[in-house]
Amino acid sequence: MRLRLLLILGALILWEAVSASGLLFRDVVPSLLTVAQALLRLLADPAFWSHAAVTAGEVLGALAIGGTAGLAAGLLLGANRFLGRAYEPYLNSLAPTPKIIFFPVMIMAFGVYAGSKVAMGALSAFFPVALSTAAGMREVDAALIRVGRSFRLSTWQMVTKIYLPAIRVPVLNGLRLGFGVAVIGVLLAETKLSNQGLGYLVMQAYARFDMPLMYAILIVVFTVAVALNAALERFSRTRRGKG
Repeated sequence: MRLRLLLILGALILWEAVSASGLLFRDVVPSLLTVAQALLRLLADPAFWSHAAVTAGEVLGALAIGGTAGLAAGLLLGANRFLGRAYEPYLNSLAPTPKIIFFPVMIMAFGVYAGSKVAMGALSAFFPVALSTAAGMREVDAALIRVGRSFRLSTWQMVTKIYLPAIRVPVLNGLRLGFGVAVIGVLLAETKLSNQGLGYLVMQAYARFDMPLMYAILIVVFTVAVALNAALERFSRTRRGKG
């Protein structure tokens, strides 16, 4: 913890030094005081919270859709060896591909409004959840599966009573990664074609060369993303400890 604080302090000192040096164009690296003032103005602006609510809704919708689809695909690929061997290599190949290249397709399919942004985030979240779930399924104790089959559990009962409890940690890790890439996907989509959301605000600030405001928005996004990711990681560790 102390090392992290020292690293953050060092980064802030370096930032302020570069800002005061005049080596870069004015406001490309504004002073920390200027950024702090812009941040306070931003948080006091009701319009900001309206844009933040739009982005939050799109990210949550994307995670719900992409996470559910990824969980279903991971369960299927992990439970069926043939399907896993047939399709998982394609998922592994597509997972690192920048999903923004599919955005024109999303626009044609879902329009220029929130639907295309949610679809962009959902596509981004799908892959880490699916791959993490499939990997977790292959680690399920065979004895648990035999117990479930000996009790003649239905497919739904096998999923809810055997598989999901056994793979809760990989699923949570996949959701944690999925959340991060869903945020990236939604924000990228908002910067490309939108009139609302935090991505739109960033591009508006950039277009006006209001660098302090742009950095203030990025700080808010970064802080919220880190906090939620840390909460999910802590919850995952708690589940692992109880397991």
